[in-house]
Formats: sequence, structure tokens, C-alpha cells
Amino acid sequence: MRKKSLKNLVIILAAGATACGGGGGGGSGGGTVVVPPTSTTPPPSPPPSSACSLRNRQDFAFSVLNEWYLFPETLPASLDPSPYTSVDAYIDALTATARSQGRDRYFTYITSIAQENAFFSSGATAGFGVRFAYQGNRLFVIETFENAPALTAGIDRGTEILAIGTSESNLVPVSDIIAAQGSAGISSALGPNTVGTTRVLRITNAGGTRNVTIAKADYNIDPLSSRYGVKVIDDGGRKVGYINMRTFISTADNQLRTAFADFRAQGITNIVIDFRYNGGGLVSTAELMGDLLGANRSASDVFSVTRFRASKASDNSTRRFAPQPQSVAPVKVAFITTNATASASELVMNSFIPYLGVDAALIGSNTYGKPVGQIALDQAACDDRIRVVAFATENSAGQAGYFSGLANTMRTTCAAPDDIARPLGDPAEASLRSALDFIAGRSCTPVIAGQTQQADGQRTERRVVPLPKAPNVAQREVPGLF
Repeated sequence: MRKKSLKNLVIILAAGATACGGGGGGGSGGGTVVVPPTSTTPPPSPPPSSACSLRNRQDFAFSVLNEWYLFPETLPASLDPSPYTSVDAYIDALTATARSQGRDRYFTYITSIAQENAFFSSGATAGFGVRFAYQGNRLFVIETFENAPALTAGIDRGTEILAIGTSESNLVPVSDIIAAQGSAGISSALGPNTVGTTRVLRITNAGGTRNVTIAKADYNIDPLSSRYGVKVIDDGGRKVGYINMRTFISTADNQLRTAFADFRAQGITNIVIDFRYNGGGLVSTAELMGDLLGANRSASDVFSVTRFRASKASDNSTRRFAPQPQSVAPVKVAFITTNATASASELVMNSFIPYLGVDAALIGSNTYGKPVGQIALDQAACDDRIRVVAFATENSAGQAGYFSGLANTMRTTCAAPDDIARPLGDPAEASLRSALDFIAGRSCTPVIAGQTQQADGQRTERRVVPLPKAPNVAQREVPGLF
């Protein structure tokens, strides 16, 4: 499919669950330019079966990568699609060389147009409404979402899942599942992403140990939690604005404007941005967050630069700050991060390094490392959207290529654990406490770039559960979601 220009299109940067411990086919990632179909002729309804045959869909994927892939030198000159039984498998084969170089970690893939549009417009998805992370052979809840089954059932951050089954009679200990199948076995045990899928979970938390029956249901992810998404923290007489940003989707825009308007009204100039599980999302929302943090930025100041492959250099662009009526001029900004922090969240962080220097800090552990993004091209008749890595981003100082995370790029870093024994937004929670200490001018231990989780009680890494074999759009964009 031929596309003449990227002007006036929606750009998305997201890393998905592969950013947080995935591996294997079917991963996720990247920023996306959502491109409408180039044809003005409506497709037949239904389309001829041949139009959406496996071979035709594979050929479409090849044409997209051949024209737009950021690393064209890594693509095979030709690759027979016939041995591959799915479009995903064929795409994985086409991108194998770039993946071996750590530049495309399953960021290029095929997805559903309808599902993706629904998620990015409203956060619509289906599931239990919970983020899972594993540590050794143990499984924990690190976050739950409002108006979703898990929270309704009394499951919240810090809950440990001891066993999973389809009934109380066939519960299998989590330790046995991980021992036999690794963390991927957890995804299988939790079942398909269909409304009504029911599982029995043996859980333990402050309420004791019990069995809970829970069914997957439709719900909308609120990008800023109604419980802890926005707070003003009084830290020893110092007012600090706190924002926990789950994902960059369009429903966050008004929430962010309201939050920053309140910060501005209270004269708050010290900000904590909690990106610890944020896998990315809409670039327009990331740019808005930059603008809201940029009251003292001029219209000539560069927020970010987008660069395509040489043959598409005409699509390169520079985005400059556009301060808003709600904007604040921060003195210090602390970004709370983990290995699940990726893409659009990293874009925001990287963009402020030239302006804040040592007064912008990475708190927690190293980020995922995704300085590249996607464009998305549609084959509407088949509900196919190919998301292909097509561009790289950099800040006003030319800092880019942070595939190993931002710990080596940020001038100030402070190591801290993700303290799931305490609620998100609790000033006593270890990462937030470290962020407040940074703002107060207290010293800290720097993050080691190659170490993704530090200061953990058991000295072992906690990672979000990887993508299931057939992830929905939300699972690709919201690390650890089930």
C-alpha cells in the first residue's frame, strides 16, 4: 500500500508487554502512525475470501515492511511466506535480524483495527482488570483497575496468587506452573481473552488466604486512577504534585489538564510523574504532558525530533513546545520507572533532559529502552493493521538510541524498589519516598543501567507477566495486563 504523507495522522508510541519480560513471538511495541486506507472505494461486504487469504495478508505485510521498515538493510531480499502458518509468524521471520540486534523486539506485528481504535479512544478492553508480575516462582498483583472484576472481588496491589484453576478441584500451585512452563505458563493458566472466561484463584493478602472465583468482563482502563492518579503531597511542608500515568490514551488529556491546573493554582513547581508500568500510547498525549510541564518553554524550544529511514526523510519532523493555560514551570521532576516503562513515557523523560539536567531524575529502576516507533498501515477489508517500526526519536540535544534504557542518559538516577506492600501514591511507598527525597535534595544510590530491579527484598527481579499467545490490544499496550 502506498501512502504519500504522514501529515495530520495520529502517532502512537507504545511498547506493550514484551517490554517487560516478553520474548518469543507475538510481542509488541512501537509508536504508531495510524494511516487510513489509501483507497477511496469501499471494500466489498463481505470481502471475497481471496482478498483476505493468508497469502494476500502476508504479501500486504511484506509490502509495508519493504517500504517503511526503519532497518531496511536487515530485511531479507525475499522470503517465501508459504512455510509460515500466520501473518505474525511471517513478520517475525522478516524482522529476525533486527531482533537479534536488539532493535526490534517484536515491535512489528499485525493487530485489529477495530480493537486498537477502541482502546486508544476509551481504554476499552476485556479481562480481569489486573496487572500481574512474577518473582522467582511467585505471582503478585501489582495493580488493579477500577470498575473491573478483580478489584470488585477484593483483589488489589500486593495480593499474591497461590494457585490457578478452572474450579476449586483442579487448582494448580503457581510454583508448579512456573516450574513446568516458565512465566508463559501463567498466561495459559489464566485463559483466553474472552468475556465470561472464569478462573478460580487461591489468593493471600491482608484479608487472609481464600479462593476467589472471577470472570473476565468488559471494562475501560482509566489512564489516571480515580484512587491515586493525581495527588498533592505535603512532604514536610513542601507541596509536591503527583501523577500516576498508566497509559497514554486520549481520555487522559482532560484529566491531565485538570491536574496541572490544580498544581498551577497551588503554585506547585515540584512534580513526581509515576511511569512505573507505563508502556506508552498516543504521542499527542505525551506531547500534551510535555506542554503542561513547559510553562517556561518558548515556542522555539524543541520537544522531540522524529526521523525516518533515508528514503522517507521527507516525513521527518520537529515538534516544539506549546505551553498551555494549565502549564507549570517545574523546578524538579522525578520520574518513577521500572523495566515496564517504555516508549512514549521514555519520550517525555528524554525530552526534558536538555532543559532540566540534574533536576530531572529517574527513580526506581532502569527503563525498557525503546527510542523507535511505528507507523500503522491498514488493510481495512480484513481488519488488519500492520504496525511496523519506521522511525526513531531524539531530544533537542540529539540524545537518542537508548535501547538499553535511560539510566545511562538521565543525569540523575536513584535506585528504589517497587514496594507492592504499599498502595500506589502512598508517600511511604519506597519508590515514591525516594522521589520525594530527591526533590528535597537528599542523596541516593544511583541506578545501575544493566540492572532492571534493585533493592528488592529477595534480591531477585520482579517482572510483569509476558504477553499471552493471542494478546488483545490493551495487553500489548499495558504491561502485565490480564
